[in-house]
Amino acid sequence: MSRGFGVAAGLDPQVAAPLAARCAELGYSSMWSNDHPGALGLETVKVFADAAPTVELGVAVMALDRHDPKEINGHIERLGIDRDRLWLGVGAGFSKLPLTVMSQALHDLREQVPGVRLVLAAMGPKMCNLAGSSYDGVFFNWMSPEFATSARLNVEWGAGDIPREPPPVFGYVRVAVGEDARERLTKEESFYRDLHDGYRNHFERLGEPEGTVGVAAADRDEAQLLLAAYTALDVTVVRGLASATVEAMSAVAEASAP
Repeated sequence: MSRGFGVAAGLDPQVAAPLAARCAELGYSSMWSNDHPGALGLETVKVFADAAPTVELGVAVMALDRHDPKEINGHIERLGIDRDRLWLGVGAGFSKLPLTVMSQALHDLREQVPGVRLVLAAMGPKMCNLAGSSYDGVFFNWMSPEFATSARLNVEWGAGDIPREPPPVFGYVRVAVGEDARERLTKEESFYRDLHDGYRNHFERLGEPEGTVGVAAADRDEAQLLLAAYTALDVTVVRGLASATVEAMSAVAEASAP
């Protein structure tokens, strides 16, 4: 088990670069960015790549209702990202038939984005099965430790149907530390709870009170205790909830360091 550190795409390079260097010093194995309509995650990943040349890189996730494989490959080429270091997370976004979309997309992704490791965003049982049977990794999001354990079983069952070794399991765990930690976690979570049907259904299955999915800790000791519960994840990607400054983001990274 290892830990990565994740941020929102578009983080100022003057913050992202020293943050990545600090995370490498702290022992994080990878640096991750999400991807959203306002910023390209791969551009943030490029900043990480240059600032911390020893860590692996990940983007989680690029929605295929907004990005096609050829376009994704073009961005990787343009930015000069080392494909051997890259975990490319992909998901269905707002697609009405997400399982069908991600099953059918795999061939094109393999063909048009060569040399990267493909990680499937998965929450429900069928998508976890697909990740286990076909993709190079699976990425969980907004899960309690108990739910992640159950979801991992679905990945393993999917792999067993082939059969093959289960792929590595990654997952974002939102982490806020300090007096306003609960408020930060609640604010972030409330946005996702009603983002689209996939998330609405997921949070309904999850059955957890708002503001409790993730880590809201008073200090480093509590953060470490709560993160340790995520035993189902091969790589726990700490998604830092803090002001977009080097000092604030580094403080979360230090409190959550492996």
